[in-house]
Amino acid sequence: MAAPVGLIAGNGQLPFELARGARARGHRIAAVAFEGLAEPGLEAVADAFTAQPIGQLDRHFAFLRAQGVKQVVFAGKVPKRVLYDGTNLAPDARALAILAKLRDRSDDSILLACAAAFEEEGFELLSQTELAPELLAGEGQLGAHAPTSEQLAELRFAWPIAKALGGLDVGQTVVVEGRAVLALEAIEGTDLAIRRGVGLGRGGACVVKVAKPQQDPRFDVPAIGVETVRALASGRGGLLAVEAGRTLLLQRDALVREADAAGIALLGVDARRVPGGDA
Repeated sequence: MAAPVGLIAGNGQLPFELARGARARGHRIAAVAFEGLAEPGLEAVADAFTAQPIGQLDRHFAFLRAQGVKQVVFAGKVPKRVLYDGTNLAPDARALAILAKLRDRSDDSILLACAAAFEEEGFELLSQTELAPELLAGEGQLGAHAPTSEQLAELRFAWPIAKALGGLDVGQTVVVEGRAVLALEAIEGTDLAIRRGVGLGRGGACVVKVAKPQQDPRFDVPAIGVETVRALASGRGGLLAVEAGRTLLLQRDALVREADAAGIALLGVDARRVPGGDA
């Protein structure tokens, strides 16, 4: 039996995917599910399970130690709005001290501070991709539909914008149409940014999602899922392009089926050779 792994679980399907991938590799899973955020049913894919409010760091640490955990993985979204409206947030003294020391409330600042707290307690943080590398998008056409030359030109236009946005630690997703930017991802997240963007277009919008230049693979690896495709399909979008080897495809089979049914070209792109015509 491989070493036990602690799973710190936020919203979405990623905690389930990583738990299944880790167990398939012989790991025992001890899951800490954030109350009000983690999807129901996570206990079915974990060997030990607890649901706790976000920010109860001492309780998180105590549970993990009791399960013999030395390695931990963060998985799932924790919407940044939690820090603003306090919903589902119940910080203990240690978490309050961390929040007070943040230089800003960017994703990197928050996540790095959380990572440091776990490491100071002796836990090793694993890369999300280490437990389930099969989730990573490959390069090239991922579904039934090939991108058109026009869509590839849109991709070429949007790619450096998405990379610049990521470099600012604001978001990682850009929605474009006719070589115009319809939406940039911010605090609302990928799927809502896409819905906002396609709502401003005329049909045929293209979406590009990339890794940040400074992306830390221990947390917040870019990911898309079925709802991402549905968001694009709601505005008759045409292309969903992600960075190959650095983006997770959640519920891959269902995701591809949704894209195929909606006529969306699903594409994995190597950052070293972005296809398309002149921007």
